[in-house]
Amino acid sequence: MNARELKDKYVKFFESKDHQEIPSASLVPENDPTTLFISAGMHPLVPYLLGQPHPLGVRLVDVQKCVRTGDIDDVGDTYHHTFFEMLGNWSLGDYFKETMIPWSFEFLTKELGVDPSHLHVTVFAGDGDAPCDNDSAKIWQSVGIPENRIHFLPKEDNWWGPAGSTGPCGPDSEMFIDTQPELPEVEFKLGCKQARYIEIWNDVFMQYNKQADGSFQLLDKANVDTGFGVERNTAILSGFNDNYMSSIWQPIIKKIEELSGAKYSSPDKVENDVSDENLRKIFTNRSIRIIADHLRSAVFIIADGVEPSNKERGYVLRRLIRRAIRQGKLLGIDTNFTSQIAQAVIDNQDNYAGIYPELNDNLQKILTTLDSEESKFRKTLNNGLREIQKLIDRNKSVSGREAFTLYESFGFPVEMIQEELSKNNLTLDINEFNQARDEHIEKSRTLSAGKFKSGLADHSEIMVKYHTATHLLHTALRQVLGDHVQQSGSNITSERLRFDFSHPDKLSDDQIQQVQDIVNQQIKLAQPVSVASMKFTEAQASGALAFFGAKYPEVVTVYTVGAGDNFFSREVCTGPHVQNTSELGLFEIQKEESAGSGKRRIYAVLK
Repeated sequence: MNARELKDKYVKFFESKDHQEIPSASLVPENDPTTLFISAGMHPLVPYLLGQPHPLGVRLVDVQKCVRTGDIDDVGDTYHHTFFEMLGNWSLGDYFKETMIPWSFEFLTKELGVDPSHLHVTVFAGDGDAPCDNDSAKIWQSVGIPENRIHFLPKEDNWWGPAGSTGPCGPDSEMFIDTQPELPEVEFKLGCKQARYIEIWNDVFMQYNKQADGSFQLLDKANVDTGFGVERNTAILSGFNDNYMSSIWQPIIKKIEELSGAKYSSPDKVENDVSDENLRKIFTNRSIRIIADHLRSAVFIIADGVEPSNKERGYVLRRLIRRAIRQGKLLGIDTNFTSQIAQAVIDNQDNYAGIYPELNDNLQKILTTLDSEESKFRKTLNNGLREIQKLIDRNKSVSGREAFTLYESFGFPVEMIQEELSKNNLTLDINEFNQARDEHIEKSRTLSAGKFKSGLADHSEIMVKYHTATHLLHTALRQVLGDHVQQSGSNITSERLRFDFSHPDKLSDDQIQQVQDIVNQQIKLAQPVSVASMKFTEAQASGALAFFGAKYPEVVTVYTVGAGDNFFSREVCTGPHVQNTSELGLFEIQKEESAGSGKRRIYAVLK
C-alpha cells in the first residue's frame, strides 16, 4: 500500500462516520507564535480543542504537514524524520472512548487487514492526578484484544498534555503492532525500546483541564484527538522495517543513487554485519537517508514561505540544507544537486504530486532557493578548510570543542575534520567533540520543547490583545503602502508583537507614523470585533483577507473589526480576539527592519 492509498482510506473511513475533511494548515503556525513549525496534527486545532466552535462542526479528519526540529540529529536511522504527514480525526465534545476505540480496531483490522492477534495496546495506569483508565481497557477487551495484550503504563507513556502549564489534557491509548509475530512471544516493550513492537496509532482522550494550582478537573465536554503517522504506517503495511524502503522515499533515493553512484542497501542485509564492507554500507545508508529526509523537509518549508537565514525558521531550513549537502559531499557529489532531489520529491506520484498545490505553485522558488543556498555553502566549506588550517598553525592541534564549533559554524562533518587533522599527523578527541555536540542537542531540544509547550494554551488577555492588534496593523500597512502587502508571519509574546509582511523597501519615518496613527485611531473609535462562520468563497467575496497557507476548508471563521459595510478589517482567522478595540490601549511601533528578500518586519507594543 502506498501513502496516497493509505491517506485516502483513512479520510474516507472517517467521512463514512460523518467527519468533515479539513485541509492541512501551513507549516508556519498562524496563531501560535511560540513555536517555529506545526509539529503535531492537533496543533492547528488548539482553539477548537479549547472550546471555540469549528465552522465545519464537531467531527473532523485531516492529513496535516508537520516538522519536528528536535529530531534533526537523530535522522539517519530507519525511522526518524523531520518532516512528516500525520493523519488525525477529532471529536470536539461529541463521541468519546466507547466510540473511538471500536473505530480504531475496525479501521486497523477491516480496512487495513491487520491481524488482530498482532496488536498490543497500552492504557493509562493511573496516579494521584487521575484514576486508572479501566474504561479503555474494558472497551479494548470488548472488541477482541485479550487482557494479556493490554498494558497499563504511567503518565510518561500514556498521557497527553496539557500543551502549556495549564489546559486540556488526558489519558491516551496507543496501538502497537508485533512486527515479528512468527517468533515466540517476549515481554512487551515500547517501540523505540524494542523494535519488535511498533506504535502505529494514538487515541488521546482529553477529559481533564489542568489548573494553575496543579489540580485536574473534568472538562464539561471531552474531546478525542488522534495521530496516525503516514511514513511509519506505510512502511509497516508494506512489510518493511525501514521506513525508507517504502514508495514515499524510493523515488528520492533512486535520484540520490543516480547522482552519487552509491547504492542504498536493505538494512536486513547490512545492519548486523560488522565487516568493513558492510560498515561502509551502513554509513552510506545513513548519508542517503539524511539527504532524502532533509531535502524533502526543505521543499515543504520553502513552499510555505520560509527562506534560509540565521534566525529561527530560516536557521532550521539552512541547517537542513547544509546537513544534506555535507552528506552529499561524503557520497562524492561535488556539484550542486539539491534542486534535482527537490524535483524528485515534487514529482512523487505515489504521494505528493497533485496533493499539495503549493509545491507546484512555488516550484521555481524552491529550486532557485536550494541552488543559491548550496552555492553559498560550498564556498563556506572552503572557508572552513582555511579555519582548520589556522587552528592547526596556531595551536598545533584542534580540540574537540573547537572541532564542534567548526562543525556547527561551517557545516564541517566530523569525518572531514579528522581527515584534515590526519594530514598533519594529529588526532581528534572524539569524546570531547561528542560531549559538545550532545550539549548542543539537549539545548536545542529544550528550546524546541519549550517553544511548543509554552504557547498553545496561552489565550491570556495580553496575548489576545496583541493578536487583535496584528489585524489592525495588517490593514493599516495595506492602506499606507498598498494592497501588495500580505502578512507572512507573526510572533507574539506578553511584551510585544512582531509582524512580518511583504514589501520591498524600508519604511520611512513618515510611513511608520501614518501606520501607527491609523491603528490608534481605530482603537480610539472603540470599534466592535465580531466573528462569523461562512463559506470560504463568501469570505473572499466579502473582502476578508486570507494569506496564511495554501488551502482553506469550505467553511471558515472570519473576524471583522468595525460595523456594517464600512468595516476596517476583515480576515479569515481562528482567533481569539478582544470584543472591542478600546480594550487595546495605546499602540506604538518600536522598530522596523528587513525580514529577508522582499519582506519587512515591525515590532510594536501596547501601552
